[in-house]
Amino acid sequence: MIDGVQIKKIVKYCDDRGFFAEILASDDPFFSVIKQTSYTETHPGVIKAFHYHKKQDDIWFVSRGMAKVVLYDLRDKSKTKGETQVICAGEDNPVLIYIPKGVAHGYSVLGNKKVGLFYHTTERYDADNPDEHRIPYDSKEIGFDWQVKNR
Repeated sequence: MIDGVQIKKIVKYCDDRGFFAEILASDDPFFSVIKQTSYTETHPGVIKAFHYHKKQDDIWFVSRGMAKVVLYDLRDKSKTKGETQVICAGEDNPVLIYIPKGVAHGYSVLGNKKVGLFYHTTERYDADNPDEHRIPYDSKEIGFDWQVKNR
């Protein structure tokens, strides 16, 4: 695991009506003041990667479909600098993912269903001065192979 990344397994409480799940709570060890929550949906076959932040932390929750979330540690002073972490997240593996500033992140949609992603951020988006620094999905530095591996 990349230093500072945290994963919270989400527990679903199911009954004959459906289910209830608590996603983010103020006593979670990585909880910070959330300044914005956003939601996006992504079509099958799409890769949205990579970007990182210098000021904000992200907390991701895939609520619909399945995503291959890929993290890459860019932080010079991190003991895991240059390491990659892959998390399959979504309906089949409900987890909350805390992504600290300086860790590049992105995802691809797995399967034939749209991915719905909620992301909570510790800073408000500023269109005039965005804290989003882009890296191509096929960056040679990261060297990640997005192909699904048949095993």
